[in-house]
Amino acid sequence: MKFDLDHDWQGNMATPRARVGERAKTHLLIVLCAIWLIFGLVGHSPWKPFESQSISAIQHILDGGSWLAPMALSHTQLEYPPLYYWVAALFSSTLSPILSIHDAARLSSGVWMLITLLMVGMTGRELWDKGIGRQTTFVFIGCLGLVINAHTMMPAVSALTGLTTAFYALALAKRRPYRAAILLGLGLGISFLSAGLLPTFIILSTCVLLPICFSHWRSRFFWVVSLIALLVASPFLLIWPLLSWIYAPQLLTEWWISSLAQFNQSLHLYFLRTLLWYAWPALPLALWGTWRFRAQLLSKPRFQLIVAFFIAALFWIGLGAERKEVFALPLLIPLTAMAGGSIETLKRGAAGALNWFGLILFGLLSSLTWLGWIAMMTGNPSKIKERLIYLSGLTQLHFNVFAFTVASAVTLIWLLAIFRSQHSNRSAATNWAIGMTCIWTLLMTLWMPMLESARGYQVVFTSLKKALPTQYACMNSNQLGDAQRDLLDYFADVKTHALESGQPLSCDLYLVQDNRGREKVNPGQDWTLIWQGRRISERREHFRLFQRVQ
Repeated sequence: MKFDLDHDWQGNMATPRARVGERAKTHLLIVLCAIWLIFGLVGHSPWKPFESQSISAIQHILDGGSWLAPMALSHTQLEYPPLYYWVAALFSSTLSPILSIHDAARLSSGVWMLITLLMVGMTGRELWDKGIGRQTTFVFIGCLGLVINAHTMMPAVSALTGLTTAFYALALAKRRPYRAAILLGLGLGISFLSAGLLPTFIILSTCVLLPICFSHWRSRFFWVVSLIALLVASPFLLIWPLLSWIYAPQLLTEWWISSLAQFNQSLHLYFLRTLLWYAWPALPLALWGTWRFRAQLLSKPRFQLIVAFFIAALFWIGLGAERKEVFALPLLIPLTAMAGGSIETLKRGAAGALNWFGLILFGLLSSLTWLGWIAMMTGNPSKIKERLIYLSGLTQLHFNVFAFTVASAVTLIWLLAIFRSQHSNRSAATNWAIGMTCIWTLLMTLWMPMLESARGYQVVFTSLKKALPTQYACMNSNQLGDAQRDLLDYFADVKTHALESGQPLSCDLYLVQDNRGREKVNPGQDWTLIWQGRRISERREHFRLFQRVQ
């Protein structure tokens, strides 16, 4: 195989790159992204906290509720605009004869992430060069904090799509201003209709910071792009609020006030600390790129865009987001964009160290995943099986031919990739992405029954539904969490009336959620216990259902 020997601007010889066909590289990218996207989207019930809220809002739409203001049962105020719920409800209504409502709705997250990956790859190619788009995508899907959130049913997924679209549009603005303007408008509109003001402020602040701070962006092309983008985004920004103002003015007003009131946080250090693990391997590569191109950070347009977007995203997320890791997703966009082109400039030793760290990390995780599955199937090692039973509550794991076949195939692909890959800078990013895809697929196939047993509420609330009397008026609830209320409604079609402190019982059924550390509720002699249950592995919460004695 022939190799090209490149030299950097200091005359140091970089890592040799094998001349692999472009078609083979593209096929690898497509296969890897497909495996990474597909597994985890179907095959499990909605998990709290984000999916319980989403499936309740989607069920609200499917049951004939308001399309303008879909809300979870547990919420009295509108939290997110409706775009994600619209698309998920469309998927559910179309595919529900084949799939369950939650599996069909979660497929919409896969479509949003497919667009996101496309935008990330095109951004890498636009900012750096041909071929860099692939390795930028590899870095992105290898990020530790992305994989779980990307397969979750929640508006943050479509908001990430809008942000990556807008970022790519800004990277494209100089070369293709009219195409960039349309994409920027679409990205702005999707972000607003997905998650409201937070992602919208990130995009708008970036567009304001660039011309204020850098002369390159104070030009006619950027003003044209910005004006056309606002025109394209105006239907997204205006139609839904206007319709909501006409048909649900109180909900819109409360949403607007609460959206503005949320920008009173100071969580910037929290999100910076989160990035230390959340953004691997993009973070160390981006930090290296920042040092490597430090002389060009404020002079080259591509670095200006990356810096401005990161500053805007960190400022608004730290100011207006909750203390949850999912809100760090927008920070992955500029970090990945910097990392995608910086990996080429790594010294051979640093690239090798990153590669070996990824191989050891994912090799260890994959081995432990297989060992846990073997322990559950055979009983040995017994200590590992005991621990998994304690964590999942599942005492017996049944052999699944499909799961075993897929897990074996992905493991073999990863092993072949390790032994056949050339030791190069690009192989470090590729091997990391393959390793992440491998461990995610193993978890979503071999360990899925255990994960579902530990996190799902379907079994417990289906059992409650079977215990309900044939006729009853209504059901009060005490200490029932928001996620549990939403999932009870979804699985059992039961809407509870939460009791305020000191409020008398007004229904003939009474559901109590006992939580560790709280005093146990006893409704009195007028009530009889007709059902109790909990998740198999649950040790903090327990449910009891009472019926009033006639």
